[in-house]
Amino acid sequence: MKQLARLLLLICLVQTARAADVDTVSIHSQKMRRAYKCVVIKPASYKSGTQRYPVVYLLHGAGGNFANWVTNVPVIKELADTYQCMIVCPDGAVTSWYFDSPVDSSMRFETYVSKEIPAYIDQHYQTLPEPAHRAIAGLSMGGHGALFLAIRHQDVFGAAGSMSGGVDFRPFPKNWDLKKRLGEPGTDGANWYDYTVIKQVDSLKPGALSIIVDCGVKDFFIDVNRDLHKKLLLAGINHDYTERPGEHNWQYWANAVKYQLLFFQQFFNK
Repeated sequence: MKQLARLLLLICLVQTARAADVDTVSIHSQKMRRAYKCVVIKPASYKSGTQRYPVVYLLHGAGGNFANWVTNVPVIKELADTYQCMIVCPDGAVTSWYFDSPVDSSMRFETYVSKEIPAYIDQHYQTLPEPAHRAIAGLSMGGHGALFLAIRHQDVFGAAGSMSGGVDFRPFPKNWDLKKRLGEPGTDGANWYDYTVIKQVDSLKPGALSIIVDCGVKDFFIDVNRDLHKKLLLAGINHDYTERPGEHNWQYWANAVKYQLLFFQQFFNK
């Protein structure tokens, strides 16, 4: 029994030694004149030398915050080790939708997440600071944010992923503080169209981004994701698209993120 106890202790020590490190940092926004917290996950190998790593930015959904991913899906720490990448989880201020609001100057999250945060991460961590080694993904509001930002900032991100993404929010005019961020939607959401992922596809050229999209078949965003898939096909934009059993919940996202990170690893290794 003593030998077994020693063996179990040794295994625990080895696993602990290999565990990814999690930092919580505060990143100031010059545009918004305030700071928000951000989780930074480093693979265990990070501390052992001067190796530089690709980075995956992972966005939370409406009502969430910077700690959601590491709290609700702790396996992402192991995935950072498995795929030898850093994972950065910014704060999206509950319902920013990750764009620069045209009606609220205190909401400049397109600038913050696409410019200010990557600049901070590249300055303070051992990153590979090129689009070929930088990806962005997210769930729900964060799925919208990831695709919206990647399409508009291809000089920053080379790959993007959406899980249960709100890629066209016009069918939901009363939800998630959208009127506070964009003003009145207008007829059939015409005033909001320019801020949707569906609209951004018009400016996307084949081969410009590596894209992965997935959504549960019982998710309330399934129809807008199917519309996005069809539009990407018609535009000749290569992408991975998956529907699988699931709803709009953490059980689905905890599974989906594994496929997204595998997709990004393949992108980084090209």
